[in-house]
Amino acid sequence: MQRILCPERDDWQQTAEQCGFTFHTIDGERYWDERAYYAFTLAEIERDIETPTGEIDAMCLDLAGRVIGDERHLRRLKIPEAFWDLIAESWERDDRSLYGRLDLKFDGAGPAKLLEYNADTPTSIFEAAVFQWTWLEQAIERRIIPARADQFNSIHERLIAAWKDIASNKHLHLTGTTANEEDAGTLAYLEDTARQAGLSTTLLDIEDIGWRDEAGGFVDLDNRDMELVFKLYPWEWMFHDAFGAKLKGAPTRWIEPPWKALLSNKGILPLLWEMFPNHPNLLPAYFEDDPRAAELGSSYVRKPLLSREGANVTLVSAGMSLDEHEGPYGAEGFIRQALAPLPNFSGVYPVIGSWLVNHEPCGLSIREDESPITGNSSRFLPHAIL
Repeated sequence: MQRILCPERDDWQQTAEQCGFTFHTIDGERYWDERAYYAFTLAEIERDIETPTGEIDAMCLDLAGRVIGDERHLRRLKIPEAFWDLIAESWERDDRSLYGRLDLKFDGAGPAKLLEYNADTPTSIFEAAVFQWTWLEQAIERRIIPARADQFNSIHERLIAAWKDIASNKHLHLTGTTANEEDAGTLAYLEDTARQAGLSTTLLDIEDIGWRDEAGGFVDLDNRDMELVFKLYPWEWMFHDAFGAKLKGAPTRWIEPPWKALLSNKGILPLLWEMFPNHPNLLPAYFEDDPRAAELGSSYVRKPLLSREGANVTLVSAGMSLDEHEGPYGAEGFIRQALAPLPNFSGVYPVIGSWLVNHEPCGLSIREDESPITGNSSRFLPHAIL
C-alpha cells in the first residue's frame, strides 16, 4: 500500500459537474482530491481486503441471527422494544439487503481491522462506483498513472444486477433528505442504477411520504402505494419519527431492511468480539459499562452506539485524549474499542471503505484526513492496483 502523489486533471471539476458529481467541493474545501492516489498490489486487494470483507459480512449475518431472538442483546443495543417484532419479521422473511460498507484500518503490513460497519445508509457510493473509475480511465489515457493500472471496482455493475435480483420488477420509491446535496446525489445515482436494471422509479423527500390508512399504508404525493422503498434515512431516526409507530402495520418493504438496524449499531463491535474472539480482522471491543472494558487499559477509542461521520468519537492514548469530534450523539451509551492507529502518510490518515453489494465484496473507497478520526469533511481519494 502506497500513497503516490500525482498531477490532477486540469478539467476534473468540469468532468465532475458533467457526471452529476456536484458535491465534489463542500464549504469551499475539496471533498474529491486527486492530487494523490492510493496504490495496492493485487494480493493486498484479494487476500487482505476482499476476502476478509466477505468473512466479516458472514460474521455479521451470523450475529444478526443470534441477536434477533435474544432480548438481552437487543437491550444492550438499545433497540426500542416496540420495533423488535418488525426487525424479527424482516429477518424471518429474508428481506433483502442492497449494500453496505465496512470501514477498515489497513496499512499493508498486517491484517485489515474492522473499525465499524456502515450497514444502513452508507454514502460515497457514487464517488466510489463512478467517478474514481472515470479518474482511472482518464489518468491512464493522460499518462498520469501507469497503463497497467487497474481498480477494485465492480460496484456499478453489481448494483444493476442486485436491483434485478431484489426488486422483481416492482415499482421502486427512493427517499431521503433531498435538501442535502450529498444525499440527493446518492439517491439520484441509485435511482439511475435501478432504472438501468429496468425498474420504474419515483424519488421523493422523506417528509413527502403520506399515509392512506391501515389497509393502504404509505403513499407518495400521487397517492400511489409505496410497495418497495429504498431509504437513505437511518432506522434509528425512523423509529423516533412521527410515522415510526405505523411501520409495523404497513405492507411496505424497505431497503435497507429493518434487520439492518442491528448491524448499523456500533454495539455489534463488542458482540462480534464476544462471538468471534481473537479473529484476526476484529479489534477487542466492549460495552463501556462492561467491567471487561478495563482490559483495554488506558488506550482505546470511545464510540457512541449510534453516530455518523465520526461525531462524538474520542481517541484515548495512555489516558489522554488524542483527538475528539463533537456532535449530538451518545444518549444511548458508548462502546470502547482497542486503539488501532491508522497508517500515517506524511500527516494524513486513510480509512479503507470496503463495499458489499448483495453481500459480495466489490470495491473500495478511501477517505483521508489530517485528523485520525474520519469525519464529514474528510477527503475522498481514488485508488489503483499496480
